[in-house]
Amino acid sequence: MNWLNKLERKIAKFAIHNLMYYIVMLTGLVFVLSMFFGGDFLSRLYFSPALIMQGEIWRIITFIFIPPSNSIIWIIFALYFYYMIGGTLEQQWGTPKFNLYYFIGALATVVASLLTGSIGTPMYLNLSLFLAFAHLFPNFQVLLFLIIPVKMKYLAYLNWFFFAYTIVTGTMSQRVAAIVALANFFLFFYGDFTRFLKRTTSTKNTKTNYNRQIREFKRKKIEI
Repeated sequence: MNWLNKLERKIAKFAIHNLMYYIVMLTGLVFVLSMFFGGDFLSRLYFSPALIMQGEIWRIITFIFIPPSNSIIWIIFALYFYYMIGGTLEQQWGTPKFNLYYFIGALATVVASLLTGSIGTPMYLNLSLFLAFAHLFPNFQVLLFLIIPVKMKYLAYLNWFFFAYTIVTGTMSQRVAAIVALANFFLFFYGDFTRFLKRTTSTKNTKTNYNRQIREFKRKKIEI
């Protein structure tokens, strides 16, 4: 989209290089602090519209750094995975575009929480990063449980199923959060999908025309 390209150029000088490194490091720090101060510490970081209105404005940003797990082993794996995905997307897209993708996704999460009045977390935002990576690198292999080699496209199928399941069966807040995360994904990959549909339509039309010509040729041959 042209307006996205223009926005990229405008924010280029303000874009944060190696953004995912800082997010991963701060998430790791929050995890360590939560081990010492417990769940009460984490509860002060979630995006909560009601508490923000009471003056706890830091929650607008700190919810991004909520750890995805309370398991040390899982958090190490998850943060490494986030860093790998984020770093690769930044290399592929460039720093401004990656910043846009992440911060528009974060803003969408904020909007979803405000609309539903619910507590916001970065879960769906991070899952949308995974979808972006899998779309660009479908054949990239990761070691599931550090043992089983699996291509990203197959993990993406599970991700898509999770989004669909959430939208169908989740609470209103979960549905809205999932929808806005997917909207961010489609916003950046709209061109890819429209080109795919055009190629599919063109191929179908070509095949239809070819079959029609074959039938016409056979009909004329029979008449002769």
